[in-house]
Amino acid sequence: MIVIERISTGGTAHRITIGPHEIVTDMTLEEGGAAEGPNPHDLYDAAVGACKALTMIWYAQRKGIALETVRVGVARDASAEREGLYKLTARVAIDGPMSAAEREKLIEVAGKCPVHKLMTQVETQIETIAVEPAR
Repeated sequence: MIVIERISTGGTAHRITIGPHEIVTDMTLEEGGAAEGPNPHDLYDAAVGACKALTMIWYAQRKGIALETVRVGVARDASAEREGLYKLTARVAIDGPMSAAEREKLIEVAGKCPVHKLMTQVETQIETIAVEPAR
């Protein structure tokens, strides 16, 4: 389970606990937060970039492709989000002594990462329920 808890009653920052890992999220200064961490949109966008990077490494390891460096940049265009369009552009830079065909295959694999598929091909249903606070 992932748990998100407000860090202090006077602030907007929250601690996200995922197993043994912790991340801080906050609203931007423009949103009225203190920008103590990435905002939820940033985390959403980062998830697809991280998935692309890890999927390419996973594939390269299994196929014996000499992939050395991976860099994925994710740019957001949320200008039409309220109309139902949220556009992300992932720029993938990879390096290593590999053939052009191997490089092309890795870029293709990046486009099929599980989070990319989740964001574009799966209907996500979210239920929000009230529970008693832990004391």
